[in-house]
Amino acid sequence: MIDSGSMTPFLKWAGGKRWFVNKHRELLNIEYNNYFEPFLGSGAVFFKLCPESAILSDANIDLIDTYKAIKTDWRKVEALLLRHHHLHSKDYYYKVRQSKPRTLFTRAAKFIYLNRTCWNGLYRVNKQGGFNVPIGTKTKVVLESDDFCKIARQLEGVELISVDFESTINKAQRDDLIFVDPPYTVKHNNNGFIKYNESIFSWSDQVRLSNSLKRAKNRGVKIILTNAYHKTVETLYEDAFQCMPTERHSVLAAAASNRKVCKELVITNIPTYRGK
Repeated sequence: MIDSGSMTPFLKWAGGKRWFVNKHRELLNIEYNNYFEPFLGSGAVFFKLCPESAILSDANIDLIDTYKAIKTDWRKVEALLLRHHHLHSKDYYYKVRQSKPRTLFTRAAKFIYLNRTCWNGLYRVNKQGGFNVPIGTKTKVVLESDDFCKIARQLEGVELISVDFESTINKAQRDDLIFVDPPYTVKHNNNGFIKYNESIFSWSDQVRLSNSLKRAKNRGVKIILTNAYHKTVETLYEDAFQCMPTERHSVLAAAASNRKVCKELVITNIPTYRGK
């Protein structure tokens, strides 16, 4: 169930689910044993639930290493982030973007710094694996909401791994909860990053995901999935899950006036949920 000590995610993430945890609290207010999240991103649902036991994973090893660094020694990460805060400028941003820090903690501080000062918190790399998002308009590197000590305590009972999503889903057993938020690979309303997402999460991955979740359902796992509101996605799940549209505001447009309402699908096997 939702923990009264819910926390604010420390990362901004394209496709993040802060809107979801605010709009669908009743869906998250359920009993479960262990928590699993195979596409971690900013961890909005994890930080809302604050589960005692969890396995969090993502294919992005830099992301997972950032969480590991905070869990291991949050003070080191915070001190390095403060240094970035004091030195931030356009030239400094591109200097850091090109840098290749060697330690777990310097890599984590770089990751958070770039996330907070790049364009809209977008994570994108070139073919050589180099982060290539331009500088954004935000200049605050250290935020009032930061509480890395509390985050580190929450991560104490968490296993953090960088693996394929299927490996994480296969570990979930009866009465465990899986929250799944994969990269979207089909167009819906106003998603501007589909072409890029197709290169990192293909349609065959979407099919493989649906099959692994159906197997998890048969094991008695509780499942909540968000995906693009599109018939091709719905056909992957409609025979085994409830599929309900929901709305959110796009936050990826540079100007607020261009941020349109988007529809997404909430897919679940929790029988009491009726959508919103």
